[in-house]
Amino acid sequence: MSKVTGFLEQPRIKEQYAPIDARLKHYHEFLLPLNADQARLQATRCMDCGIPFCNHGCPVNNIIPDFNNLVYQDDWRSALDTLHATNNFPEFTGRICPAPCEAACTLNINSEPVGIKSIELAIIERGWQEGWVTPQPPLLRTGRRVAVVGSGPAGLAAAQQLARAGHDVTVFEKNDRVGGLLRYGIPDFKLEKSHIDRRIAQMEAEGVTFRTGVLVGDWDDSSRVTNLSRERVTPAELSGQFDAVLLAGGAETPRDLPAPGRELGGIHFAMEFLPGQNRVNAGDRFKGQLRADGKHVVVIGGGDTGSDCVGTSNRHGAASVTQFEVMPRPPEQENGPLIWPYWPMKLRTSTSHEEGATREFAIATKEFIGKGGKVTGVKTVRVELRDGKLEEIPGTEETHKADLVLLAMGFTQPMSAVLDAFGVPRDARGNAQAGTEESTGYATGAPGVFAAGDMRRGQSLVVWAIREGRQAARAIDQFLMGESLLPR
Repeated sequence: MSKVTGFLEQPRIKEQYAPIDARLKHYHEFLLPLNADQARLQATRCMDCGIPFCNHGCPVNNIIPDFNNLVYQDDWRSALDTLHATNNFPEFTGRICPAPCEAACTLNINSEPVGIKSIELAIIERGWQEGWVTPQPPLLRTGRRVAVVGSGPAGLAAAQQLARAGHDVTVFEKNDRVGGLLRYGIPDFKLEKSHIDRRIAQMEAEGVTFRTGVLVGDWDDSSRVTNLSRERVTPAELSGQFDAVLLAGGAETPRDLPAPGRELGGIHFAMEFLPGQNRVNAGDRFKGQLRADGKHVVVIGGGDTGSDCVGTSNRHGAASVTQFEVMPRPPEQENGPLIWPYWPMKLRTSTSHEEGATREFAIATKEFIGKGGKVTGVKTVRVELRDGKLEEIPGTEETHKADLVLLAMGFTQPMSAVLDAFGVPRDARGNAQAGTEESTGYATGAPGVFAAGDMRRGQSLVVWAIREGRQAARAIDQFLMGESLLPR
């Protein structure tokens, strides 16, 4: 256990950020991680609870009290091994996970939780700096071949696990670079792409083959995610060349807002806006990048994607940025004893919000108005919850100036054309129908075809995608070999 009285003596040490005026001038990360001494002090706050609810709050079931204690003992190498035992990519989750583990921390009942996420990031960055993160190629090859469709966190986690089990793994990605929405959906100021590149180098050394610019199946016009494919592979070709196929693409069908005036120019989905800046940051030159320079931007949707639109718009030099959320404004602080250990509903202010944005809650879009075929404003009305339903408040209509409207209301389902091409049954929400049972987990109704991540569960967190990728890898290994030693 860490210091027995540490949680009584040591306050939470929060990660710091570069000043707003400095970070708005670039697209690089501005998070200032904890140094070794700060992380060790943070780890002293872990109580090593009799029932570590943080483990259960974490989708990948990180062994949190153990790596906290190892950091406290200054045994960073063992802390890294403990972290990697459950999480293939802690440098991703240490930066962009909302940390449900911290919400479940026992200290969070009546105090500030242990900064688990910051300790996790400190461990993995120490591992990279010391050269401890190295390829782990298998001792033996099975001769079995697995195709992974999609190179987001679910596909990458599955591919790495399967390669380490000795299978020949090929990952197919429709875009020109590996990473899925890690690459083209999350802004660089939250996750620089060098973190993806160094993992890809490790995985290639472990035997994983990456084929970029390849679309598997049919393209679906409902998707607004970047498609930079140069060639197409049919499901029949994959089935003929591989012993198993894992569908690990994202939920790419965005939720639309069919209000009057939706056809006006200047109204776009978030995934028509965010990837362009990431491509420019990577050195691409192309026409048609959506930009917010000098524009009055309205972002509809109050989640992380909406926040990313706010941060990117501010870096473009938008004249103003307003973010709409249809639900009422959450409380500043949750009722810990009532909510714990579950994820609390409370007001969350991101670094992008701090950089400049007007946030409007309990507001619904009534109509888009425009001139000359271009959007010029958004008509709204205030709403309130009555008997569990949102109802308009008479007399609260108003018009907000808007030259650019970004729809960031989440995604509804994966591309149906891909699932249909493989003959995969879909559930009521349009996702690939596959369970998580030990015996038949992640197997779809199509022979030899598995599904994991957003493709199976719908839009979710990176940490859930990693969990599903790891579990799907075990299911595929068991399908191919009759048994599996991979962790579930």
